Amino acid sequence: MNSLRIIHYIGASSDKKASLNKPFKTVLFGFAFSPTLKTNVLETSRIAHFFGAKLLLLHVGEKTEEKERQIHEILSYVEHKDLEISIEWKVGSPDEVLVNACQNSGIDLLILGALQHENLYQFYVGSIARKLTRNVCCSVLLLIRPSEERVPCKHVVVNGLEDEDTPFAISNAFYVSHALGAKQLTIVEEIRQREVAVSIEDDKSLKKATIAKERLKNREDSRIRKVLKSIPEEFFKNLKIKTQSIFGERGYSIGHYAEVVRADLLVMNAPKKSGILDRIFPHDIEYILSDLPTDLLIVRKKN
Repeated sequence: MNSLRIIHYIGASSDKKASLNKPFKTVLFGFAFSPTLKTNVLETSRIAHFFGAKLLLLHVGEKTEEKERQIHEILSYVEHKDLEISIEWKVGSPDEVLVNACQNSGIDLLILGALQHENLYQFYVGSIARKLTRNVCCSVLLLIRPSEERVPCKHVVVNGLEDEDTPFAISNAFYVSHALGAKQLTIVEEIRQREVAVSIEDDKSLKKATIAKERLKNREDSRIRKVLKSIPEEFFKNLKIKTQSIFGERGYSIGHYAEVVRADLLVMNAPKKSGILDRIFPHDIEYILSDLPTDLLIVRKKN
């Protein structure tokens, strides 16, 4: 069975570890003149405020007086008036324009909603999302449930798989949880079923499989505890930390778990490029992009 455990660990003391630098200082949102424009802008501006970031709004399309009037009218409804907001207009292929804008403008976080291109609304799921998550130089936040009025983020789920980028993903998950005032953070340890290569035929083999799974869970817990030692103590305040072991297909399992527990945000490592194999075998993230269970933050280290 899957195992849910509460972490009774206090992070690095504030006198020994400086707080994590704000990972998202500049946020970019590619906006479309769709029926959800106001909702997306208000949600994005709220996120930028909580992150203490500057917000760049980018429209891929022609600039007209009517469009300019409409976006400025929407911005008048932004709750946080001290938020630094700038607007840019560019023509071209949506994915190419956004990739270049992230690189040239020093963007830390790209937020994706819907983008209008040649009078068609293209939502950032499927092929466009895959292109951007692979090619942009920064982290990406996919919003599927934006709201004009704030809906508190209560539960964040982050992958805890054994990977060199996982400590970075977990540290970002702690920062986001702290910034958004989340109450619970669950670190999901996805363990491939083949790691417990025991054929269950009788009580003896069942016991052997159970012991093997418990050893794997203990190994994963030990690894996660080492990661948590680098997290500033202040990020543990008012936050319940849990770990969850799941045996199954990576990517699919954590996406299903986030959906079942009704998580408000799922945090994952960015996919890596691996040449020709990258085009043949799907990344863990591909399973999630095909059916987003909740808002998804894909974190990437900037070069």
